[in-house]
Amino acid sequence: MLIKRKSIEKEESLRGQRRAAPKERAPRTGRKPKFAPVTVSEMDGVRYLHFGTEWVQGAMRLRKPDWPELEYAQQMMAWMLFNDVEHPLHVVQLGLGAGALTKFSYRHFPQARVTAVELNPAVIGICESMFKLPPNDERLTVLEMDAMDFVNDRANHGTVDALQIDLYDATARGPMLDSPAFYAACNACLGPDGIATVNLFGDHPSYLKNVRAMREAFEEVICLPEVHDGNIVALGFRSMPTLDFPALYARAARIRESTGLRARSWVNGIKHWNEL
Repeated sequence: MLIKRKSIEKEESLRGQRRAAPKERAPRTGRKPKFAPVTVSEMDGVRYLHFGTEWVQGAMRLRKPDWPELEYAQQMMAWMLFNDVEHPLHVVQLGLGAGALTKFSYRHFPQARVTAVELNPAVIGICESMFKLPPNDERLTVLEMDAMDFVNDRANHGTVDALQIDLYDATARGPMLDSPAFYAACNACLGPDGIATVNLFGDHPSYLKNVRAMREAFEEVICLPEVHDGNIVALGFRSMPTLDFPALYARAARIRESTGLRARSWVNGIKHWNEL
C-alpha cells in the first residue's frame, strides 16, 4: 500500500484516527526474489507494517484487529455495491499487507472461501504473529506464491467473485504487476458478475499506465476519488455495471448497517466519475 508514515502521523494529529491495507500466501515459482526487511511500528493504538522504509504496507487497530483501518482499504470493498457480490462465494486478495482485507472478508462473509496470495513468506509469518491472521481452514487459504502465477492458473479462471489487488514493494513506485496481460488474467479469474478492485497511486506516472492496462482488460473501469496521499481505488468490471444510483445508495445503507463501512461515499465517488 502507498501511504507514508509521516503523512499518517500528520493526519492522526488532525483527526485522531486512520485506516489499513493487506497481502498473503502460496506455492512458489522458480525465481528467487530479494525482499526488503519486514518491520513493525506502533502509534496511538495502531500497529503498522513496513518493508524497511517509511511507507506503510498495512495497519491494524489493536482493539479492532479485523477492521480495515485505512480508508483506501475500505474502498477496496466497493465491489459490494454491485450485483450479488454483496454475498460472494470466493474472495481473493493479491498482496497480503497486514491482512486487513483478508481478515475482514473472512469475518463478514461466512459463506465465502477467502484466498490470499503473497510472495514474501516473511509477510505471511508476521501477519500470523503480529496482525492476528487466522490459520488456514476450510474457508481460508493463504498461499505463498507469485500473483501472476495465480491469475494465470486456469484452475482459478471463472472462480472469483471479488478480486482485491494491492501489489507494492518497499520502493512504492507503483504496482509490481501492471501489464495488460496481468489485468487480462485477473479478468479471466472473475466469474460472470465478478469485480476487481485495485489500489493505485494517483500522484505517480504508474496511475495512467495501470488505468490504460485495466481498460484493455475489463469491460468497464471506474476510479474512486483519491484518499490519503495519493491512493486511488479502481474498480474493474467483467461485465458492464448498471449505475442505478437510488439502488446503489440503498445498498450502501445496508452495507453501512451490516459492516460499518462508509459505503455511501463510494456511491458519491462513482456518481462523480460518471459525471466527468
